[in-house]
Amino acid sequence: MRIGIVCYPTVGGSGVIATEMAMALATRGHEVHLLSYDKPSRLRRGVSRLTFHEVAVSAYPLFRYPPYALALATRMLEVQEEAGVDLFHVHYAIPHAVSACLARSMCGGDLKFVTTLHGTDITVVGGDPSYLRPTRYALEQSDAVTAVSQFLADETRKMFGVEDNVEVVHNFIDTKRFMPSKGQAWHQREDQERVIVHASNFRPVKRVADVVRAFSKIQRQLPARLLLIGDGPDREHALAVANDLGCGHRVEHAGMRDDLNEILPSTDLFLSASETESFGLSILEAMSCGIPCVSTDVGGVAEVLGDTGSLVSLGKPDEMARAAIDVLTNPDAYDRMATSTRQRSIDLFSTDSVVCRYEEIYRRVLS
Repeated sequence: MRIGIVCYPTVGGSGVIATEMAMALATRGHEVHLLSYDKPSRLRRGVSRLTFHEVAVSAYPLFRYPPYALALATRMLEVQEEAGVDLFHVHYAIPHAVSACLARSMCGGDLKFVTTLHGTDITVVGGDPSYLRPTRYALEQSDAVTAVSQFLADETRKMFGVEDNVEVVHNFIDTKRFMPSKGQAWHQREDQERVIVHASNFRPVKRVADVVRAFSKIQRQLPARLLLIGDGPDREHALAVANDLGCGHRVEHAGMRDDLNEILPSTDLFLSASETESFGLSILEAMSCGIPCVSTDVGGVAEVLGDTGSLVSLGKPDEMARAAIDVLTNPDAYDRMATSTRQRSIDLFSTDSVVCRYEEIYRRVLS
């Protein structure tokens, strides 16, 4: 098939999954065209049958805000005409699904598109009165709608009253790229220092300061250090909290990295304190590397972790610290958890199985 993928280029889950999807489809023999306003961070070079198309936005001074949705619709139509794209798969409802609707109208209705919802496009953006109606309209016009978790599918039906089925297709992970290292776990190392990790876009919803507060309590009882990966508006606040709690010297900020698959296997525990997570892709990346996880029990996280990790209450760093200490003081339980997290990622979230689901949806839409 000839498939167009539309996404944001940022480090968030929707951009990561869309880019990985584009590369996986190209590897499976499809002709893939990836559209965004900038080159996605996860896009690797040298992938045959994959073409990136930048969406240029006019800087005309009359526009207070660049009309990206219009530029995207035009670019989608151009790519369809030039490359003969069979259908588009748009990730994130606003404005991508709306742009697809406009592109379809401009070409006389001969354009099919699948919309995948990732979370905040529904729970935050879609709930804004300014965007609720166009979001609902775009979902109704989509040839198929998928959500990355049952939680998000339920929220979509609740907020928008979408009558047609919203199919649950979970996010996926390349388990051959994100895999355990042959190194030693904390209880096999001489110093037994526990390396705790958190990776996110450091937005307020991620509550990174709560991760630091939990770590502060952990490091008082165990030799440990915290590795923060990513960047965003709450970075400085999180580091300031670490200094205020007297553990700043044990917290390292690694910034934005494109080698997570090499960093995660050398850690011992992943912490997530998010206020909401429709799925939790960073948790899955850690799981695939055999890293046990402790997370707040929000959104779709329980669907990802199953019984392989620990879930704690939102806004309770003390509870998170206790759960982490339990994991990091019991070698046998730790090893069992590490094995089960890895196996769960292989059984339920491998690239091939999930991409096959999307291929089935594409074929159904085209037929």
